[in-house]
Amino acid sequence: MTHTQKTYSPIDGSLYVQREQAQVEQIHDVIALAKSAQKSWQKLPLFERKAYCSKAVETFVANKERIAEELCWQMGRPIRYAAGEVASFADRANYMISIAEESLATIQTTEKKGFERYIKREPVGVVLVIAPWNYPLHTPINAIIPALLAGNSVILKHASQTPLCAERIFEAFKSAGIPDGVFQFLHMSHDSTALVIQAPEVGAVAFTGSVPAGIAVEEAAVGRFIGVGLELGGKDPAYIREDADIDYAVECTVDGAFFNSGQSCCGIERIYVHESVYDAYLEKFIALTEQYKLGRSDEPDTTLGPLVNVASADFVRDQIAEALQQGAKAHIDSKHFNMDKAGTAYLAPQVLSNVTHNMRVMTEETFGPVVGIMKVSSDDEAIKFMNDSDFGLSASIFTKDYKLAISLGEQLETGTFFVNRCDFLDPELAWTGVKQTGRGCTLSSQGFDAFTRLKSFHIKTLT
Repeated sequence: MTHTQKTYSPIDGSLYVQREQAQVEQIHDVIALAKSAQKSWQKLPLFERKAYCSKAVETFVANKERIAEELCWQMGRPIRYAAGEVASFADRANYMISIAEESLATIQTTEKKGFERYIKREPVGVVLVIAPWNYPLHTPINAIIPALLAGNSVILKHASQTPLCAERIFEAFKSAGIPDGVFQFLHMSHDSTALVIQAPEVGAVAFTGSVPAGIAVEEAAVGRFIGVGLELGGKDPAYIREDADIDYAVECTVDGAFFNSGQSCCGIERIYVHESVYDAYLEKFIALTEQYKLGRSDEPDTTLGPLVNVASADFVRDQIAEALQQGAKAHIDSKHFNMDKAGTAYLAPQVLSNVTHNMRVMTEETFGPVVGIMKVSSDDEAIKFMNDSDFGLSASIFTKDYKLAISLGEQLETGTFFVNRCDFLDPELAWTGVKQTGRGCTLSSQGFDAFTRLKSFHIKTLT
């Protein structure tokens, strides 16, 4: 029995694409091909693996207009921004390619007479990459490139909302001439995905998604003793100190809160502002938020598109309504945004004050265009609230005192700490998190570790 996977566009609710999900026989064939292809791929010199990957990236970027339009229709990214993810896809991939030699180099030990000793990094075999819909190009490439360069074969399972992203990435590698079976994709159900995780040929899993889905991935891998990288949720905070450049801080944090309609694991969802600058910051934050244009993602002047579906928009609406019942104050009149309509995926941005940590909007991941802004009286109070979270992906402090900021950052329970910046990934830095944000690391030289295993060589020379 076949199962059809349907993707409805958040732009107008229409059926945009449908695909038949892979059945057990096809899945077994893909895994078997991946295993056999990996053996030959591993034997290729690194410079040849790099050449295939570079050609694939070049081919992918050449198709950016089509990919951007498909991205817009699949998950609602405004068309004016959609091509930006294609560019950063290339930036991340090319950086990881550029550091492959040093990141995968054999580790030499100290000299010891009569012995030769070293540690090699060997591939784990077949890597399963499970990608999300919100940044459907960024997140998979963070794992695909280092996994391939390390000598693994890769199977990509993309979110059902963005199946064409998997197909376009595959097409780019195929056009680059990569050997059959080294990079493949599957459209699968959750149950089928669990079967792949449990397959003995799979040596590592790289997953990006929600906490409940991450738990399901971890449960599927129980007893396999393989690497499972989990990039899960976020409830990322920002702190505006009394010495911050307010205009600059407002510009950064408004964008950090509302880009991609707030559907970002490292988006700003809660802001703490020193009482001495609170009123000025809040006033300017509201004014800039009101300049957004909510509309269809395919219209070039839209700066805020719909959420991915009606259920996601309703979830955010419920959080806002509950916060207002508990005493929060809303500062944005949704009537200012003509497309905002109950029962649709279109939702106006919202700024809430008079919020507390007794409200879900300040503690539970929202993943939508709403932010709570709290007044604090000191650095210590700000740090306390910033750490009062089940998540720890990134955190930001806006200040002119960089030395103090670093001291405060060392107290924060987070994977990435920003000063005067937010909602950004630097491929030279490790992307990781703590608490329910998950475990593991992508990007930087450390991003290769999840896809290799160490093997020690201990050779006694006889004369």
